[in-house]
Amino acid sequence: MPKPGELIFESPRRGKPPVHLMDLDPAERKKAVTDLGLPGFRADQVSRHWLSRLSDDPQEWSDLPEGARETIRAALLPTLLTPVRTIACDEGTTVKSLWRLHDGALVESVLMRYPERVTMCISSQAGCGMNCPFCATGQAGLTRNLSTAEIVEQVIAGARALQHGEVDGGPGRVTNVVFMGMGEPLANYRAVVAAVRRLVEPSPAGLGISARGITVSTVGLVPRIRELAHEGLPVTLAVSLHAPDDALRDTLVPVNTRWKVREVLDAAWEYARSTHRRVSIEYALIKDVNDQRWRAELLGDLLAGHLVHVNLIPLNPTPGSKWTASRPEDERAFVRALKGKGVAVTVRDTRGREIDGACGQLAAANP
Repeated sequence: MPKPGELIFESPRRGKPPVHLMDLDPAERKKAVTDLGLPGFRADQVSRHWLSRLSDDPQEWSDLPEGARETIRAALLPTLLTPVRTIACDEGTTVKSLWRLHDGALVESVLMRYPERVTMCISSQAGCGMNCPFCATGQAGLTRNLSTAEIVEQVIAGARALQHGEVDGGPGRVTNVVFMGMGEPLANYRAVVAAVRRLVEPSPAGLGISARGITVSTVGLVPRIRELAHEGLPVTLAVSLHAPDDALRDTLVPVNTRWKVREVLDAAWEYARSTHRRVSIEYALIKDVNDQRWRAELLGDLLAGHLVHVNLIPLNPTPGSKWTASRPEDERAFVRALKGKGVAVTVRDTRGREIDGACGQLAAANP
C-alpha cells in the first residue's frame, strides 16, 4: 500500500494472466490459430461466436469441427474472470459484480441500465496507485494492471448477462462503456488503448460499440493525454479535476504535484482540438472543501470558451472518510456560478451508492 503522498505509476510485479483471444488483434489471432495447426480463417469464426453471438460454449460453434473447437478453447480462451459476488439495486437495473482474477486479485465492474442506454463501468487496474484521499479505490493501493483481455471480458460478461435476460428489463445490449471503475486508465495505457480498439472495431475484430459511447477517465497524466489525442480513437476524455487551484488539488489529487491544473487542461484542450470531442471535467463536490463559490468562478474562468462539459458529482460516502457531499444550496450555487460563466454543467446521477457501486466507492472488498 502506498505511503501518504506516494504515487504509483508502475504495476507491482505479479504473474501475467494467460494469453486470451481478446489480447490479440485480428492478425495475431490468425497467427495464433495457424500456430495450432488450424486454418487461419478459424480465428474469424471463433471471434464471431465470442464477440457477436456472445457464445462461450464451444458446443454451439457448429461451423467449426469439434476437434478445432476444443483446441482453440484450451489454447486461447482461458477463464480470466471468476464471479465472486453480484449485487443489485435500483430495482435490478444497477448490478455490481466482483471478479477474482487468475492470481487472486479482485476487481469490480458495474452495469447500469437506463431507458435509452446500457452503460458498463469497468476497471483497468486492480486497485489504484493515484492515492486520492476521498476515493476508496485509491486508498486501497495498486495491486496490478489488468491485461487487455481482462478489461474487455468485463464488458462481454455484462453483454452476456443482458443477452440472457439476467438484468431487469429483459434482453438488451451494452451501448456505452466508461473506464471509471478501479484504477487510473492512462497508467495502464497500452492495455486500455488496445481494449478500446477491441470494443469499437466491428465484428469479427471487436464488439462494434460506437467510439462516441466510450469514455476514458484520467486524473491528469499529461503525456498520456497528449498521446491518446493522436490514437485516432474519438472517445470522450474525462478529466477528474476536483479543484481549480493547485493548492487544493495537490491534496485531493496528488498527481497534481507532478502536472499542475493548467498543464492538465492544456493537454485536454489539445485532445479536444485533435478529436473534435467535448472534454468532460469530473468534479466531486465535497462539503466545505472544494464547493465554495469562488472556486466555481475560478473553474468557470479556466474552462470558458473551450469544448467542455462539467459533471458535478455529489461525493459518495466511503468507509472512514472525514468528508461528505456538499449541502444542496452550495451545490446549486456552484451550478449557477458555472452557468454564469457560460460553461455547460450537469449534476451526475449517483447510481449504485447503496451497494458501494458509485463513483469512488469501488474497493473490491471480499465478502
